Amino acid sequence: MQELHPAQKRLLEILKKNSDEPLSVRKIQEIMEVSSPSVVQHHIKQLEKKGYLRRNPLNPKDYQILAESPDKQVTFLNLYGLAQCGPNGSVFDGDPIERVPISSKILGFPSSEAFMVKAKGDSMTPRIHEKDLVIARKINHADNGSIVVCVNNGETLIKKIQKENGVILVSLNSKYPPFVANEDFRVEGVVKGVYSYEISNV
Repeated sequence: MQELHPAQKRLLEILKKNSDEPLSVRKIQEIMEVSSPSVVQHHIKQLEKKGYLRRNPLNPKDYQILAESPDKQVTFLNLYGLAQCGPNGSVFDGDPIERVPISSKILGFPSSEAFMVKAKGDSMTPRIHEKDLVIARKINHADNGSIVVCVNNGETLIKKIQKENGVILVSLNSKYPPFVANEDFRVEGVVKGVYSYEISNV
């Protein structure tokens, strides 16, 4: 990671301080007292280039701070809720609920590819429970038998996939029957880890 310009250091601090409620470029321009929004955009791009920041190109307020400093490898993962996202929608279209700090060393893959969702319901018990935080790797395909974060029929789900003359979506809780994936089905990410809600709130 490269050394930061003083303006970029200040910008990074502003982004971290307001990570729960991301600011517009105009508002950042006012705080930094720079001449135009393009100056802010330039420094944001430099933060991306130098490995401190990752942005969602579809949503300028959706960003991840990948590290606080070159020798302190902490990444802030975007946490999304499971909700209706509409036709052709994505879990990444909405603003993150929260940004959760995590050591990038425990991921086992680039932190820029990681995101989190908060589980809803009991369809994936006993592995995943209501309100558990699920870490996933952004990828648009998955092997047979993988547990994925996916979009199906305009809804974001966590399911196990089975490929049998198409895609079958399977719950781990046997009281929920498997069903055939809809035409709009697509994988948003493969589940890589689960943080228990109960344990994290002891």
